[in-house]
Amino acid sequence: MALLSMEEICRDIFRENQHRIKIKKEAVAVRNLVNIFHTTLKISNERGFQTMSLRDLSRVSGLSMGALYSYFSSKDELLEMIQNQGRRITLKVLARCVDPGDTPLIQLRGAIRAHLYLTEVMQPWFYFSYMEAKNLSREQRKKAIENELVTEEIFMRILEEGAQKGELEVDNPPLTAAVIKAMLQDWYLKRWKYSRREVSVQAYADFVIGFVESVVRKNSSN
Repeated sequence: MALLSMEEICRDIFRENQHRIKIKKEAVAVRNLVNIFHTTLKISNERGFQTMSLRDLSRVSGLSMGALYSYFSSKDELLEMIQNQGRRITLKVLARCVDPGDTPLIQLRGAIRAHLYLTEVMQPWFYFSYMEAKNLSREQRKKAIENELVTEEIFMRILEEGAQKGELEVDNPPLTAAVIKAMLQDWYLKRWKYSRREVSVQAYADFVIGFVESVVRKNSSN
């Protein structure tokens, strides 16, 4: 995850959206996409995506309106690109960090730590995704909810597998997964609180893992 960067993310976006992006030189397109997404997240997290106009984006990014339309045709299309790529990156990172061959307990630790470290790298995107959900259209809100449930279902699957194998004691995997997700969200939604208390992401990950294990481990000798 140390290699994950906005440039890498935008390179993936460019390659997956070449059918709609009019700029064909990858280096130029990636550079401008980095600018566009950084600026979009900055403006949105300050005052909201719905209140941001494409003229605002043009003015702050320094790109002309014509240049912006070379990458997307509307704010809705821009939003879709941001949301889709965020979901893909989350799934890619969790798949890389959670080995199905490990025990459910080790998978659970890996998923919690990977999710927290990913939100540390992509904090503006996760904050944007959560805060903007309530202002989206019905169709966009549906996609945002699907994004939310993707990681929750990963935790639920691990918990269910652990319960089936008798390695974990979980009465309600869906609710337990939802609570784990809420603890992870607290990290990127309330960073100011943990920064003030000088809590690092490593320390928070250790705490969440310990807290969850105290609830789901079969016994202390596992």
